[in-house]
Amino acid sequence: MTKAASSADLSERLGAIIAAHRDREGPLLPILHDIQAEWGFIPDEAEPVIAAALGLTRAEIHGVVSFYHDFREKPAGRHVLRLCRAEACQSMGADALADQVRAALGIDFHETTRDGRLTLEPVFCLGLCACAPSAQMGARLLGRADLAKVQRLVAEAGA
Repeated sequence: MTKAASSADLSERLGAIIAAHRDREGPLLPILHDIQAEWGFIPDEAEPVIAAALGLTRAEIHGVVSFYHDFREKPAGRHVLRLCRAEACQSMGADALADQVRAALGIDFHETTRDGRLTLEPVFCLGLCACAPSAQMGARLLGRADLAKVQRLVAEAGA
């Protein structure tokens, strides 16, 4: 967790987040966004609590968490580098780029550098299909990405 929290603190804060959204139409996504903002990921122990509060199964909660690329199931590094893996990017060399980036960083997808600065994640479409392959770090999007451009992006972020 990005903030140290005891089990009681987690339970109390989780209850407050759920209570703030429970009566809204479609409360699950706002609840998950607030949890992600609070801890930097969705803790495993949050899923059954959310499920019980919303009358859903834990599998339904986990399905949503694992489907959306913005939700994390474990803590990330200080920066997250996303490489597009969608078909348009694949057709323009995304697989080769991913291999080069993984080799350069010394990590695979869903891993974080030893210093905790950078996590590498796959994403399925950044909306830059005409500028494939693409990457994203924070709010910054990169089209027509190659290894040199990605390395500059990482360096500029201080990762």
